[in-house]
Amino acid sequence: MSRITEIIHSIPVDELTGSISVPVYQTSTFVQESPGVHKGYDYARSNNPTRKVLEDVIAKLEKGNAGFAFATGLAAIDAVIKLLEAGDEIIAVDDIYGGAYRLFTHVYQKFGIKVHYVDTRYPEKIEPLLSSKTKLVWLESPTNPTLKVSDISTISTLAKTVGALVVVDNTFASPVAQLPLELGADIVIHSATKYIGGHSDLVAGLVVTKTKELSEKIKFIQNASGGILGPWDCFLAIRGIETLELRFEQQSKSALEIANFLQHNPFIDKIHYPGLKSHVNHDVAKYQQNNLYGGVLSFSLKEDTIEAAKSFVSSTRYFKLAESLGGVKSLICQPALMTHASIPGDKRRAAGVQDSLIRLSVGVENTDDLIRDLEETFIRIFQTSTITA
Repeated sequence: MSRITEIIHSIPVDELTGSISVPVYQTSTFVQESPGVHKGYDYARSNNPTRKVLEDVIAKLEKGNAGFAFATGLAAIDAVIKLLEAGDEIIAVDDIYGGAYRLFTHVYQKFGIKVHYVDTRYPEKIEPLLSSKTKLVWLESPTNPTLKVSDISTISTLAKTVGALVVVDNTFASPVAQLPLELGADIVIHSATKYIGGHSDLVAGLVVTKTKELSEKIKFIQNASGGILGPWDCFLAIRGIETLELRFEQQSKSALEIANFLQHNPFIDKIHYPGLKSHVNHDVAKYQQNNLYGGVLSFSLKEDTIEAAKSFVSSTRYFKLAESLGGVKSLICQPALMTHASIPGDKRRAAGVQDSLIRLSVGVENTDDLIRDLEETFIRIFQTSTITA
């Protein structure tokens, strides 16, 4: 069975009515036959039929034991951190999403949870930090926004030497390209706002666990904390999954063409995209991501200033200035002032997020139109053609 067939037919036909689309069970509670006797649903925080379909589908796509849907990607991250206790430690990728950094630093650090940030592209940098206190190794692969790729299999093997769990934020790769649980990870996280939703019309987070034991723990936290995803947003996420592979493949194809085009631009200092052979871990990405590199790329300008990047991101036509990524419409943002503004400048720059870094999320528009948009923007900003002889 092909991947796209598996994805489409992992979404069940409604048993009650035969509806080809998953019904939206917009209800807060369920009538019981007698106290404690019901059809598997008693209160919508604990379970909802629409949410169950989404959770079962994402578990199947990620080859996990169970899935869990949360109100946002950060709520999903928060639920995983609640597995820890005071005194526990996390080893996390240095180029981490700004919201995760904020949560780690300003919420959980005061409860005695310590985080070590390291460039996880190099497993040898992780090994000295591992100890009996290490409970989580936190990866994004590729990272946001410099598209660093980590060797999940090698790092998972290292983590197991001290009994640590490996968590992989799989948002940028999606289950179409990458299956971290099969590579040795224990927990997968998604901002379903991005590729899974795919249309910039919902905010959602997903967690997938590898074992029954972890599933039971996350389920308890989900129900106890209550940050669940509502049924309508579950429906939208399910709908997005139906076209996930088609969108992701097209976005990956366009992003690679754009990355190749930008390589010849004289005003660019660095370009970050795993599909380029010049990428530090291109070979790892090629193996892990099924030769699909996603629709996100970033680049920094030779004029490495906040002002230069701000001028550029405010001048494009088809690339709309907005946070988020993975939707059908192309987006552009300046991480230093937007998605990663919560990270102190010195730490941000040390992780490779330069002041002039610009992140592109490639949509499903015509690739030539998107390239032309970038070319015309460079001409407007720098008053000269970017095409070299």
